[in-house]
Amino acid sequence: MRTRVTVLLAATTLLSLTACTSDDGPSGAEEKPSASAERQPSAMPSRSAASDADTAGLEAAVRAYAAAYYANEPDTTFGMLSARCQKQITREGMAVLTERAEQTERAIGDHEPKEVKRFAVDEMSGDSARVSYGVGMPKFDQKREPWAREAGVWRYDSC
Repeated sequence: MRTRVTVLLAATTLLSLTACTSDDGPSGAEEKPSASAERQPSAMPSRSAASDADTAGLEAAVRAYAAAYYANEPDTTFGMLSARCQKQITREGMAVLTERAEQTERAIGDHEPKEVKRFAVDEMSGDSARVSYGVGMPKFDQKREPWAREAGVWRYDSC
């Protein structure tokens, strides 16, 4: 049982880490859209079509998620995942991810609290959106990150 949990946790962590990191250089391979991108309509309205209320709620959710993620608060970040992602990422897996972010910060000597400094809605259509944001270090920038609105609440949907 312990081996199964360890293997499952490692697989979940690796899967999640690929969604939470970014390449600084070209990989030489063609980029494939994520599963959530494949199920999205290809012609989404731009940010200008989104209402200010939608944008404000989305930005607040992104800011809260990023703050909790970089503060190593796995229970908070897990609660902000979409239902789809909660089926793929366990609470234990989220704890590994937030701990890894904290360890990375320590390793590079960055002890400043992370807060969203740049935010943009790239696309929004109904209950789906893609956002880009930065927390002050390019290594941690997120581009076109998917979010889903469930029961009126914006949730992280990059899993």
